[in-house]
Amino acid sequence: MTQTTLVPSRHPLREYIQNLEAGQALLADSPENTLEVVGILKSYGVILDAYSINLQHIAHTQYLKLFPFFKYFNGNINGDRLLKHWWHNRINYEYAEYCMKAMMWHGGGKLDEYLDGAEFKVNVKKLIKAKIKGNPFVQLLNQIFPEFLPEQMRMMAYYSALGQFWRVMADIFFNLSDRYDRGEIKTIPAVVQHIQDGLVADAARPIVYRVELGGTSYDVLPPSANLAFLMETAVPYVEAVFFRGTPFPGTISYNAQAGQIPPDQSLFTYGALYADPLPVGGAGIPPTLLMQDMRHFLPDYLRQIYQASLRQEGDLLVQICETFQKSMFCVTTAAIRGLAPHPLETDNPQEQEANRAYLESWMDRFLTSRVEIINQPSTMAD
Repeated sequence: MTQTTLVPSRHPLREYIQNLEAGQALLADSPENTLEVVGILKSYGVILDAYSINLQHIAHTQYLKLFPFFKYFNGNINGDRLLKHWWHNRINYEYAEYCMKAMMWHGGGKLDEYLDGAEFKVNVKKLIKAKIKGNPFVQLLNQIFPEFLPEQMRMMAYYSALGQFWRVMADIFFNLSDRYDRGEIKTIPAVVQHIQDGLVADAARPIVYRVELGGTSYDVLPPSANLAFLMETAVPYVEAVFFRGTPFPGTISYNAQAGQIPPDQSLFTYGALYADPLPVGGAGIPPTLLMQDMRHFLPDYLRQIYQASLRQEGDLLVQICETFQKSMFCVTTAAIRGLAPHPLETDNPQEQEANRAYLESWMDRFLTSRVEIINQPSTMAD
């Protein structure tokens, strides 16, 4: 049998298809890029660890509370923390909620299906009945608006699911930094492989959510729902946060007559892979909160790179955002490789053709992204 050679792609982003087929990443390999990506992911891991803890705290202690004033305190409320909170000397947990709401709004996957199903409604109905017992005001509210409290529990399910997802990702990024420090990670493909291995290792990890009330356990996302880490949290997260996102208030008109927002949310390109770093720092820009959080935990070697730039730390948030985008293209590469119909290194012609079609469909989505900009010789602000 004669083995055929796969013809070169004619896609406008064929260079990146060739790179992926050759075992490379969407981000060019260089020592500088590797250092930047590992450094920013170390900082990001610290933030995700904090975000994960808070999301789980909210899911398990703040559910069905109409006014959860102290949800960002993780149960530790005192005068000093209140002053720091009001002075914004704290981690911006609002960004974690932005990501959660983006996932919930865009939906998709078995988690979204389960939350719209009959089993979920039966389970939360029992929980709601027990929670509002003895509270005539909320009982009346539940009678008038019977979908209000179940919708709150759907949101709590996303709090918990995203918290579980970020718990895994934080550990992956911590381990990546440790391996880099030991000299085990030296290239961008090695970074991508590390992330991919981490995603695969926890792919089947169950996503479950159970709350305790009055000594009784209530399953919101039970084990019987068969929800798993990769397909029910990782993939929807990439779709909702990396690609689609939500329009940033103050930068675009929500007026339907203005036509500035696509009528179909599947056409949204407000995610991390498309965002212009320059508006970072402006009012109403959610990623600003994340960049402000990460600036406090930058490794010394990454801060030295920023200090050596033309503006030094005068545009630190912009520089962090540019580096963060580089890292997110590495995470996206890991997801693309892990979800491919066949290993991208395959020699089988039929499998190569299937992979080629798969990669070209991804490249269609990258046409308006920043993939070419982040691969220019220098993306640091001049």
